[in-house]
Amino acid sequence: MTLIHSILTVLCDHPACGYDISRKLRRKSSYCWMASHQQVYLSLAKMESKGWITSESLPLHNPSKKKIFEITQLGRQELSDWHRQPTQPAPIREDLLVKVLNGSHLPTEDLIQVLHHQRQVHRDQLLYYQSLEIRYKHNIDHPSRTFYSYLTLRYSIRYEKGWIDWCDEVLDFLKKPRENSNVWEKGLSEVQK
Repeated sequence: MTLIHSILTVLCDHPACGYDISRKLRRKSSYCWMASHQQVYLSLAKMESKGWITSESLPLHNPSKKKIFEITQLGRQELSDWHRQPTQPAPIREDLLVKVLNGSHLPTEDLIQVLHHQRQVHRDQLLYYQSLEIRYKHNIDHPSRTFYSYLTLRYSIRYEKGWIDWCDEVLDFLKKPRENSNVWEKGLSEVQK
């Protein structure tokens, strides 16, 4: 998935300024794609040059010189074409995995502390997503925008649970490596399935 397609998706709902697009993509409840202001503004310029969006400057007396961006028919066609393309899994880029991989070269207590912190971060995010889920459950009508937002929220909930489960597994193994040698057997049996 590209940032450009995320921006086009945001603009499908209504025109918006770059700041509002960036804020929507960066807020805590944006569980699909996150981007910095700079990335958003660079993408908006590219998209406008391709004719996928248009912009209109607000009146000159506006000190911020804000532009409002709107998706064009060409932009909707690009989004539609991209939507039909097969999706490939995103490459894994997780610094915590590198830290665990390097665990034999560092004090175990340091790694345990990092894992506890990471687990808490994912636990907090999970609790937040679950609070959103409660609100969604009362307002889901297929095929509304809320229905599709709920489906992506369900993925995010599973994602956070997966991280928590993995952190628990690694922490358990690091705290009692000899007692938990069955982790190796469990892992091997899952790979062989």
